[in-house]
Amino acid sequence: MSHAQQSARFETGHGFIAALDQSGGSTPKALRAYGIEESQYSNDTEMFDLIHAARTRIITSPVFTSERILGAILFENTLDRDIQGKGSAAYLWEDKGIVPFLKIDKGLEDVTDGVQLMRPNPGLGDLLARARDKGVYGTKERSVIHTATTDGITAVVDQQFQLADHVLDAGLVPIIEPEVSIDAADKADAEGILKEQILTRLDSYTGTKVALKLTIPTVDGFYSDLIAHPAVARVVALSGGYSRDDANARLARNPGLIASFSRALLDGLSADQDDDQFDKALDAAIEPIYQASLT
Repeated sequence: MSHAQQSARFETGHGFIAALDQSGGSTPKALRAYGIEESQYSNDTEMFDLIHAARTRIITSPVFTSERILGAILFENTLDRDIQGKGSAAYLWEDKGIVPFLKIDKGLEDVTDGVQLMRPNPGLGDLLARARDKGVYGTKERSVIHTATTDGITAVVDQQFQLADHVLDAGLVPIIEPEVSIDAADKADAEGILKEQILTRLDSYTGTKVALKLTIPTVDGFYSDLIAHPAVARVVALSGGYSRDDANARLARNPGLIASFSRALLDGLSADQDDDQFDKALDAAIEPIYQASLT
Protein backbone atom coordinates (compact mmCIF):
# COMPACT_ATOMS: atom_id res chain seq x y z
CA MET A 1 0.00 0.00 0.00
CA SER A 2 1.14 3.52 -0.73
CA HIS A 3 1.73 6.56 1.45
CA ALA A 4 -1.56 7.92 0.08
CA GLN A 5 -3.40 4.83 1.27
CA GLN A 6 -1.82 5.16 4.70
CA SER A 7 -2.88 8.82 4.76
CA ALA A 8 -6.45 7.93 3.89
CA ARG A 9 -6.53 5.34 6.65
CA PHE A 10 -4.98 7.66 9.24
CA GLU A 11 -7.21 10.61 8.37
CA THR A 12 -10.56 8.84 7.99
CA GLY A 13 -10.32 5.40 9.63
CA HIS A 14 -12.04 4.36 12.84
CA GLY A 15 -9.88 3.49 15.83
CA PHE A 16 -7.10 5.00 17.89
CA ILE A 17 -3.31 5.30 18.09
CA ALA A 18 -1.42 2.98 20.45
CA ALA A 19 1.50 4.85 22.02
CA LEU A 20 4.22 2.24 22.54
CA ASP A 21 7.05 4.75 22.63
CA GLN A 22 8.35 4.78 26.21
CA SER A 23 11.92 6.08 25.95
CA GLY A 24 15.01 5.02 27.90
CA GLY A 25 14.12 7.28 30.82
CA SER A 26 10.56 5.98 31.19
CA THR A 27 11.24 2.32 30.39
CA PRO A 28 12.00 1.24 34.00
CA LYS A 29 8.63 2.61 35.12
CA ALA A 30 6.87 0.90 32.22
CA LEU A 31 8.57 -2.40 33.06
CA ARG A 32 7.62 -2.09 36.74
CA ALA A 33 4.00 -1.58 35.72
CA TYR A 34 4.36 -4.73 33.63
CA GLY A 35 5.67 -6.65 36.64
CA ILE A 36 9.40 -6.58 35.89
CA GLU A 37 11.55 -4.98 38.60
CA GLU A 38 14.90 -3.28 38.02
CA SER A 39 16.60 -6.14 39.88
CA GLN A 40 15.67 -8.41 36.96
CA TYR A 41 18.03 -6.69 34.50
CA SER A 42 21.53 -5.33 34.92
CA ASN A 43 22.09 -2.95 32.00
CA ASP A 44 20.35 -0.98 29.26
CA THR A 45 20.69 -3.77 26.72
CA GLU A 46 18.80 -6.19 28.94
CA MET A 47 16.25 -3.50 29.80
CA PHE A 48 15.54 -2.75 26.13
CA ASP A 49 15.36 -6.48 25.35
CA LEU A 50 12.66 -6.86 28.00
CA ILE A 51 10.59 -3.86 26.88
CA HIS A 52 10.84 -4.99 23.26
CA ALA A 53 9.57 -8.41 24.27
CA ALA A 54 6.62 -6.72 26.01
CA ARG A 55 5.87 -4.54 22.98
CA THR A 56 6.17 -7.53 20.67
CA ARG A 57 3.68 -9.42 22.83
CA ILE A 58 1.22 -6.52 22.52
CA ILE A 59 1.67 -5.98 18.78
CA THR A 60 1.45 -9.68 17.88
CA SER A 61 -1.57 -10.30 20.11
CA PRO A 62 -4.63 -11.46 18.14
CA VAL A 63 -6.68 -8.65 19.74
CA PHE A 64 -4.25 -5.94 18.53
CA THR A 65 -5.66 -5.49 15.03
CA SER A 66 -6.46 -2.78 12.52
CA GLU A 67 -10.16 -3.15 13.29
CA ARG A 68 -9.61 -0.98 16.38
CA ILE A 69 -6.00 0.24 16.15
CA LEU A 70 -5.27 2.87 13.48
CA GLY A 71 -1.62 3.42 14.24
CA ALA A 72 1.17 2.75 16.70
CA ILE A 73 3.96 5.06 17.88
CA LEU A 74 7.34 3.37 18.27
CA PHE A 75 10.49 4.29 20.17
CA GLU A 76 13.72 4.54 18.14
CA ASN A 77 15.11 1.39 19.79
CA THR A 78 12.01 -0.51 18.62
CA LEU A 79 12.46 0.79 15.06
CA ASP A 80 15.84 -0.93 14.90
CA ARG A 81 14.47 -4.29 16.07
CA ASP A 82 12.46 -7.02 14.41
CA ILE A 83 9.08 -8.52 15.15
CA GLN A 84 8.69 -12.10 13.94
CA GLY A 85 11.68 -11.70 11.63
CA LYS A 86 10.56 -8.42 10.04
CA GLY A 87 11.39 -4.79 10.86
CA SER A 88 8.97 -3.46 13.50
CA ALA A 89 7.48 -0.71 11.32
CA ALA A 90 7.15 -3.02 8.32
CA TYR A 91 5.49 -5.69 10.48
CA LEU A 92 2.93 -3.21 11.79
CA TRP A 93 1.84 -2.11 8.33
CA GLU A 94 2.36 -5.20 6.22
CA ASP A 95 1.14 -7.81 8.68
CA LYS A 96 -1.30 -5.83 10.81
CA GLY A 97 -2.48 -2.95 8.59
CA ILE A 98 -1.54 -0.51 11.37
CA VAL A 99 0.13 2.79 10.43
CA PRO A 100 3.63 3.12 12.02
CA PHE A 101 4.85 6.33 13.66
CA LEU A 102 8.14 7.10 15.40
CA LYS A 103 8.88 9.20 18.48
CA ILE A 104 11.74 11.47 17.36
CA ASP A 105 12.28 13.93 20.22
CA LYS A 106 15.21 13.42 22.59
CA GLY A 107 13.40 14.37 25.78
CA LEU A 108 12.73 17.64 27.54
CA GLU A 109 14.72 20.66 28.68
CA ASP A 110 14.29 22.03 32.21
CA VAL A 111 11.27 24.25 32.87
CA THR A 112 11.62 27.80 31.51
CA ASP A 113 8.72 30.30 31.31
CA GLY A 114 6.38 27.59 32.59
CA VAL A 115 7.14 25.12 29.77
CA GLN A 116 9.60 22.42 28.78
CA LEU A 117 10.97 22.64 25.27
CA MET A 118 12.45 19.68 23.42
CA ARG A 119 16.16 19.04 23.76
CA PRO A 120 18.44 19.59 20.74
CA ASN A 121 18.29 16.83 18.14
CA PRO A 122 21.50 17.01 16.08
CA GLY A 123 20.96 13.65 14.38
CA LEU A 124 17.44 14.47 13.20
CA GLY A 125 18.14 14.33 9.47
CA ASP A 126 19.67 10.87 9.66
CA LEU A 127 16.89 9.63 11.94
CA LEU A 128 14.16 10.84 9.58
CA ALA A 129 15.87 9.24 6.58
CA ARG A 130 16.25 5.95 8.45
CA ALA A 131 12.63 6.06 9.58
CA ARG A 132 11.41 6.62 6.04
CA ASP A 133 13.59 3.80 4.72
CA LYS A 134 12.19 1.43 7.34
CA GLY A 135 8.58 2.18 6.38
CA VAL A 136 7.57 4.74 9.02
CA TYR A 137 4.66 6.97 7.98
CA GLY A 138 4.94 9.77 10.52
CA THR A 139 6.60 11.07 13.66
CA LYS A 140 5.69 12.29 17.13
CA GLU A 141 7.47 14.98 19.12
CA ARG A 142 6.54 16.09 22.66
CA SER A 143 6.85 19.31 24.66
CA VAL A 144 5.11 20.08 27.97
CA ILE A 145 3.23 23.19 29.10
CA HIS A 146 2.94 23.60 32.88
CA THR A 147 1.28 27.01 33.13
CA ALA A 148 -0.49 29.57 30.96
CA THR A 149 2.40 31.82 29.98
CA THR A 150 2.12 33.37 26.54
CA ASP A 151 5.89 33.58 26.02
CA GLY A 152 6.44 29.97 27.04
CA ILE A 153 3.59 28.58 24.95
CA THR A 154 4.69 30.64 21.96
CA ALA A 155 8.18 29.16 22.28
CA VAL A 156 6.73 25.62 22.44
CA VAL A 157 4.59 26.12 19.35
CA ASP A 158 7.40 27.82 17.42
CA GLN A 159 9.74 24.91 18.13
CA GLN A 160 7.10 22.30 17.34
CA PHE A 161 6.23 23.76 13.95
CA GLN A 162 9.88 24.29 13.02
CA LEU A 163 10.46 20.61 13.67
CA ALA A 164 7.26 19.70 11.82
CA ASP A 165 8.59 21.45 8.71
CA HIS A 166 11.73 19.28 8.82
CA VAL A 167 9.56 16.18 9.12
CA LEU A 168 7.37 17.22 6.19
CA ASP A 169 10.46 17.94 4.09
CA ALA A 170 11.59 14.37 4.79
CA GLY A 171 8.32 13.03 3.39
CA LEU A 172 6.81 12.08 6.75
CA VAL A 173 3.74 13.32 8.64
CA PRO A 174 4.43 15.02 12.00
CA ILE A 175 2.27 14.55 15.08
CA ILE A 176 2.86 17.79 16.98
CA GLU A 177 2.50 17.18 20.74
CA PRO A 178 2.44 20.27 22.99
CA GLU A 179 1.09 18.51 26.07
CA VAL A 180 -0.68 20.67 28.66
CA SER A 181 -0.13 19.16 32.10
CA ILE A 182 -3.35 17.99 33.73
CA ASP A 183 -1.89 19.37 36.98
CA ALA A 184 -1.70 22.93 35.63
CA ALA A 185 -3.82 25.19 37.87
CA ASP A 186 -4.69 27.29 34.81
CA LYS A 187 -5.06 24.39 32.35
CA ALA A 188 -8.04 25.88 30.51
CA ASP A 189 -6.23 29.21 30.06
CA ALA A 190 -3.15 27.42 28.75
CA GLU A 191 -5.32 25.53 26.27
CA GLY A 192 -6.83 28.79 25.06
CA ILE A 193 -3.41 30.34 24.38
CA LEU A 194 -2.19 27.11 22.79
CA LYS A 195 -5.13 26.80 20.41
CA GLU A 196 -4.79 30.40 19.27
CA GLN A 197 -1.09 29.92 18.60
CA ILE A 198 -1.65 26.68 16.69
CA LEU A 199 -4.44 28.15 14.54
CA THR A 200 -2.19 31.06 13.56
CA ARG A 201 0.45 28.68 12.26
CA LEU A 202 -1.95 26.27 10.58
CA ASP A 203 -3.32 29.04 8.41
CA SER A 204 0.05 29.26 6.64
CA TYR A 205 -0.14 25.62 5.49
CA THR A 206 -1.59 24.94 2.05
CA GLY A 207 -1.57 21.57 0.34
CA THR A 208 0.02 19.75 3.26
CA LYS A 209 -1.15 18.48 6.63
CA VAL A 210 0.11 17.95 10.15
CA ALA A 211 -1.43 16.00 13.01
CA LEU A 212 -1.84 17.18 16.60
CA LYS A 213 -1.59 15.26 19.87
CA LEU A 214 -3.16 17.26 22.68
CA THR A 215 -4.23 16.77 26.27
CA ILE A 216 -7.98 16.12 26.51
CA PRO A 217 -9.34 19.67 26.93
CA THR A 218 -10.97 21.06 30.06
CA VAL A 219 -13.90 22.39 28.01
CA ASP A 220 -15.66 19.67 26.02
CA GLY A 221 -15.40 20.20 22.25
CA PHE A 222 -12.77 22.92 22.66
CA TYR A 223 -10.62 21.59 19.83
CA SER A 224 -13.42 21.14 17.29
CA ASP A 225 -12.03 23.94 15.10
CA LEU A 226 -8.62 22.25 15.06
CA ILE A 227 -10.22 18.91 14.15
CA ALA A 228 -12.05 20.59 11.24
CA HIS A 229 -9.06 22.59 9.99
CA PRO A 230 -8.05 21.67 6.42
CA ALA A 231 -4.35 21.57 7.38
CA VAL A 232 -4.93 19.00 10.15
CA ALA A 233 -4.80 15.32 9.28
CA ARG A 234 -6.04 14.18 12.70
CA VAL A 235 -6.24 15.36 16.30
CA VAL A 236 -5.39 12.66 18.84
CA ALA A 237 -5.47 12.85 22.61
CA LEU A 238 -3.02 11.76 25.29
CA SER A 239 -4.35 10.42 28.57
CA GLY A 240 -1.94 12.63 30.50
CA GLY A 241 -2.22 10.86 33.85
CA TYR A 242 -6.00 10.56 33.95
CA SER A 243 -7.17 7.08 34.87
CA ARG A 244 -8.27 5.00 31.91
CA ASP A 245 -11.96 5.26 32.81
CA ASP A 246 -11.71 9.02 33.35
CA ALA A 247 -9.71 9.52 30.14
CA ASN A 248 -12.25 7.49 28.15
CA ALA A 249 -15.17 9.42 29.61
CA ARG A 250 -13.54 12.76 28.81
CA LEU A 251 -12.58 11.60 25.32
CA ALA A 252 -16.13 10.47 24.53
CA ARG A 253 -17.37 14.01 25.24
CA ASN A 254 -15.12 15.39 22.47
CA PRO A 255 -16.49 14.40 19.03
CA GLY A 256 -13.81 13.79 16.43
CA LEU A 257 -11.02 13.45 18.98
CA ILE A 258 -9.41 9.99 19.10
CA ALA A 259 -7.11 8.42 21.67
CA SER A 260 -3.35 8.09 21.54
CA PHE A 261 -2.95 6.46 24.93
CA SER A 262 0.13 4.86 26.46
CA ARG A 263 -0.19 4.13 30.17
CA ALA A 264 -3.99 3.99 29.96
CA LEU A 265 -3.66 1.33 27.26
CA LEU A 266 -1.11 -0.79 29.10
CA ASP A 267 -2.75 -0.81 32.55
CA GLY A 268 -3.57 -4.33 33.65
CA LEU A 269 -0.96 -6.11 31.51
CA SER A 270 1.61 -8.28 33.27
CA ALA A 271 4.57 -10.42 32.30
CA ASP A 272 3.19 -13.12 34.61
CA GLN A 273 -0.05 -13.53 32.63
CA ASP A 274 -0.38 -16.49 30.31
CA ASP A 275 -1.32 -15.69 26.71
CA ASP A 276 -5.04 -16.08 27.28
CA GLN A 277 -5.01 -13.82 30.35
CA PHE A 278 -2.81 -11.29 28.57
CA ASP A 279 -5.02 -11.14 25.48
CA LYS A 280 -8.15 -10.75 27.60
CA ALA A 281 -6.57 -7.91 29.62
CA LEU A 282 -5.39 -6.18 26.45
CA ASP A 283 -8.81 -6.58 24.83
CA ALA A 284 -10.44 -5.14 27.96
CA ALA A 285 -8.20 -2.07 27.58
CA ILE A 286 -8.58 -1.67 23.81
CA GLU A 287 -12.36 -1.92 23.54
CA PRO A 288 -13.41 1.03 25.77
CA ILE A 289 -10.67 3.24 24.30
CA TYR A 290 -11.90 2.31 20.82
CA GLN A 291 -15.52 3.06 21.74
CA ALA A 292 -14.58 6.44 23.25
CA SER A 293 -12.70 7.25 20.02
CA LEU A 294 -15.79 6.64 17.86
CA THR A 295 -17.76 9.66 19.08
